[in-house]
Amino acid sequence: MSGLVVRDLRVVFDGFAAVDGVDLEVAPGDIRFLIGPNGAGKTTLVDAVTGLVKATGSVRFGDDELLGRPVHRIARMGVGRTFQTATVFEELTVLQNLDIAAGAGRGALTLLRRRRSVPVSVEEALETIGLAGLRDKPAGALAHGQKQWLEIGMLLVQDVKLLLLDEPVAGMSHDERDATGALLRVVSADRTVVVIEHDMDFMRSFANTVTVLHAGKVLSEGSVAQVQADPAVQQVYLGVS
Repeated sequence: MSGLVVRDLRVVFDGFAAVDGVDLEVAPGDIRFLIGPNGAGKTTLVDAVTGLVKATGSVRFGDDELLGRPVHRIARMGVGRTFQTATVFEELTVLQNLDIAAGAGRGALTLLRRRRSVPVSVEEALETIGLAGLRDKPAGALAHGQKQWLEIGMLLVQDVKLLLLDEPVAGMSHDERDATGALLRVVSADRTVVVIEHDMDFMRSFANTVTVLHAGKVLSEGSVAQVQADPAVQQVYLGVS
């Protein structure tokens, strides 16, 4: 497995440093939570890692430098992300969504042919995300949480090794949040997972380590207990004087 190493990452918009010299190391197999108030730079940091915004510094995943590469090349290096709103093909079935994702590297003619059998990677993803019994259901008819799981499954079938998840449990029920946390634990067994999150209960239950961002900089880092006990975090993030 590979880890993520970020060094002196800077993203500047019209003279404003949205990400201001961030250093970050996420070990292979970690479930790292990025937290912080709105405007702290969390999503912009992930945008920089995935090539959506220009940045300076260094972002390495394993032996590969990601900065300066186009989005599709970064994706082919095993880096995948989800957004706050699940992006699935709602008119297609769960199985079809996964099959299309699994065929991301196949040519157009190959994609048009009907599969005689379901690829092993798709079968495994269906089991992992808990949607095997709903494989023929249109994605648009899934519950909110199930759509998020399907989107994670679409990354798994692409053999993504670094998952960057933007508020994956926003709007979920308590049971859906717990199921999502359990899914992240399974996924992290052979992948590196970074989660942007505002749900502090979810963070306390499932984070391995936590990085707190504030005003584009790293404010604190460590275990959940260490971060919660940090006076700087209590003052800036929790509003405790």
